[in-house]
Amino acid sequence: MSTKKSNLIDVGRITTVHGIQGWVKVRSHTAPIENLLQYQPWWLKTRHGVKAVEIDAGQVHGQGLIVHIKGVDDRDLARDYCQVDVAVERNQLPELDADEFYWHQLEGLKVVSNYEGQVSTLGVVVRMMETGANDVLVIKGDDGSIDQKERLVPYLPDQVIKSIDLDAQLITVEWDPEF
Repeated sequence: MSTKKSNLIDVGRITTVHGIQGWVKVRSHTAPIENLLQYQPWWLKTRHGVKAVEIDAGQVHGQGLIVHIKGVDDRDLARDYCQVDVAVERNQLPELDADEFYWHQLEGLKVVSNYEGQVSTLGVVVRMMETGANDVLVIKGDDGSIDQKERLVPYLPDQVIKSIDLDAQLITVEWDPEF
């Protein structure tokens, strides 16, 4: 089994067509959402494989974006791209400050709780979730954890999140394992 990580990072999803001239609606996973328009090419994860496309126009529209894929000039062609994930190359993402992390960097890390002097392995971050108030780590118990429960732990640096060590693939939290 290969442990090599893909160079592609999911940054959005094409949801549906918009109008008759080949435009599509996109749900962006970037903040702010229009940052997605800065990346070229987009790598679309279609059922036939991964395909690079160029976006030749785009804008914020409601809660998402609308974009035009170069060479896709009618609604029927655009429909083929609906319900497709959008990815960009990892090296296109801007560098962050030392205490900032992209969600994809946290996914797959082991989570250990140091709560009231007791150290417990909670599991592995399977995904991140946005709640409005704060982001949340979704942690799933594995063979090395105290149980197989799924836990939702708020991503609150210096309060709940005590340290993140990407080299050690470890997040240390202060969280009651019974919760």
